[in-house]
Amino acid sequence: MMFRKREVTGLNRVKKLPVGIENFKEIRTKGFYYIDKTGLIGELLHNWGKVNLFTRPRRFGKSLNMSMFKTFFEYGSDSALFDGLAIAEEKELCQEYMGKFPVISITLKDIDAGTFEGAKAAMCSVVGDEALRFRFLLESEKLNDEEKFRYSQLIKVDQNGEYGFFMPNEVLEGSLRTLSQLLYRHYGQKVILLIDEYDVPLDKAHRSGYYDEMTELIRGVFSRCLKSNDSLQFAVLTGCLRIAKESIFTGLNNFKIYSVSNARFDEYFGFSDDEVKEMLEYYDLTDSYPVIREWYDGFHIGNTDIYCPWDVINYIDLLRDEPDAGPKAFWINTSGNDIIRKFLRMAKASTRREIELLIDGESIRKEIKEELTYRELYQNIENIWSVLFTTGYLTKQGKMEGNACRLVIPNREIRQIFVEQIREWFQEEARKDEVKLDAFCEAFASGDAELAERQFNAYLKKTISIRDTAVRKEKKENFYHGILLGLLSHRGDWDVSSNAESGTGYSDILVETEDDLGIVIEIKYASDGNLEAGCREALEQIRDKDYAARLVEDGMERIVKYGIACWKKKCKVELMREAE
Repeated sequence: MMFRKREVTGLNRVKKLPVGIENFKEIRTKGFYYIDKTGLIGELLHNWGKVNLFTRPRRFGKSLNMSMFKTFFEYGSDSALFDGLAIAEEKELCQEYMGKFPVISITLKDIDAGTFEGAKAAMCSVVGDEALRFRFLLESEKLNDEEKFRYSQLIKVDQNGEYGFFMPNEVLEGSLRTLSQLLYRHYGQKVILLIDEYDVPLDKAHRSGYYDEMTELIRGVFSRCLKSNDSLQFAVLTGCLRIAKESIFTGLNNFKIYSVSNARFDEYFGFSDDEVKEMLEYYDLTDSYPVIREWYDGFHIGNTDIYCPWDVINYIDLLRDEPDAGPKAFWINTSGNDIIRKFLRMAKASTRREIELLIDGESIRKEIKEELTYRELYQNIENIWSVLFTTGYLTKQGKMEGNACRLVIPNREIRQIFVEQIREWFQEEARKDEVKLDAFCEAFASGDAELAERQFNAYLKKTISIRDTAVRKEKKENFYHGILLGLLSHRGDWDVSSNAESGTGYSDILVETEDDLGIVIEIKYASDGNLEAGCREALEQIRDKDYAARLVEDGMERIVKYGIACWKKKCKVELMREAE
């Protein structure tokens, strides 16, 4: 799957990066860089399935591939859009399938409402907007008056005549089947149906408390359009999770599912290593390959190692403006990470030890259930392991052993997501006991290093330690820094600063209280387990770099200075004596 290096547009301009662009035609006509995934079309046609479901993590190119399908199959397709791409080499397939079908294409990713009524209205709008593309059906000589009336029900505005579409449940459940039947009648050609992000409405419904109603609606829509629909050529669906067949896919016998554990089609969602190398060479960024591989590679899909395309594209785009920019966790900003938060809340001591192993770069063996309903996701901790696997937070190491495999964290970005979520979860847990937290903060204010050490150790025993030997010492220090910063920030009447410039450097934590008390804290990670030496190093740094200078300038009348050393789930807190 190769593509031309340094292909240019216009006046020798370098191709633009398709950040957030999911429209195949736009990418091919507006000068965007494109990694050829059109081989998926040929593979899909050669491995025929009446209904095909692809499940992949978010931001792995599902929507762009669906747009590619639509552009290829739909009447009026421009063959020039596929010139030079893999599918163009399969001339017989192109002759038989390109531009030869009516295509119904919808995405359910925006059906996000707090109530079932709102979600149903959004569903009506999605179907109604797509139905409007075929307004010629109202004038079609191939349709009778009754059929035209059925079509008009799909594009009927709401009761107030305002924007939006109104369909009774019966009409909405049969809407895609109706539209496919009418298009078949008009063209005399069966319809290709594309449904992107099919499971998003169920996810939103589960979170908002109307799961049963939404499941019934989706089951009704899918059952009618996908089962025994003589107007259907074939259908393709995408999503993140493989919802149990008995939940919404009841009765579908010719149903092919291609999940993250399947080898077939494994290279068509996400970027391969060779594709990333070619892309970096095109943009003269080959020196960034090791960092990109460490941060964004590692997803083992089928038999192929895959990079997250969203991350690669965004980081290359950033590097073109800021050549020295470090990698960022782009994936975490695309949606919430509720799954990890719920996972941590449910985790008992044994599970937390397993999480520590994962963060340390090791693997754990788990049974995977790839078919679950949303109601089952959080019934037990074992189900959540399966969800973390299917949604990309964990990936398999080696091959599946029946339904079991060894799980690992894919890369540095996902590891950072885990660490940040662990820190947030820990802060939530600590805040549940405000009396204890007040006493902890007061120990620092009163100069009671022994009490501060004892309570900080108690907190650390409840969290998840960071011991990964591949992580630099300062990164480990940052973890403990963040934990302590969050605990001290509980005091709303304190001014707590992190990495504030003071003296001749930047102090880890500075605190100013309303009683004109200043606190200086420097944290060290004792990689050899020597906590005493770590505390001495921290206190020497406070003294040598005069970290108290800013507190003196701000008028703090009394200043206490602490050196803290951490290792695994242990810490030592030492107070600098006046003579020092």
